[in-house]
Amino acid sequence: MATVEKMPMLQVGYEKLQQQLRALKAERPQIVDAIEEARAHGDLSENAEYHAAKERQGQVEAGIADLEDKLSRAQIIDPTALSGDKIVFGATVTLLDEDDKPVRYQIVGQAEADAKAGMISYNSPLGRALIGRQVGEEVEVTVPAGDKFYLVDKIEFI
Repeated sequence: MATVEKMPMLQVGYEKLQQQLRALKAERPQIVDAIEEARAHGDLSENAEYHAAKERQGQVEAGIADLEDKLSRAQIIDPTALSGDKIVFGATVTLLDEDDKPVRYQIVGQAEADAKAGMISYNSPLGRALIGRQVGEEVEVTVPAGDKFYLVDKIEFI
């Protein structure tokens, strides 16, 4: 029997997934109405509205199943309850790039990662390279744009 892998995430990420799930479930009745309306138009073999509604229904149901799976495996981590001198899940890290320009990232779960917002997945190349590092350590990361070098400047649990 396979073990179910927990998905670490922050509370804000968990709430975001719940919100997406509620939105998809709220869309269900509208899709059913659209299917019924399209059926009323007659021949289903050439009814584009019917096929589009059925396709959307499949997408919504798949999305609901995916979100319910993620939520059931969620392991909520509170970064304010963490401490230490090593980078772990939930830590907010300030790095200095090659030009000594500071960049700040929080290590989060895959479902809530958004690099533009400063939230990187622990499974991303940079996330994997940072886990376990301490202040003062250099980190080399290979990304599609090439190799990047960072210096760990600060670790916070906020």
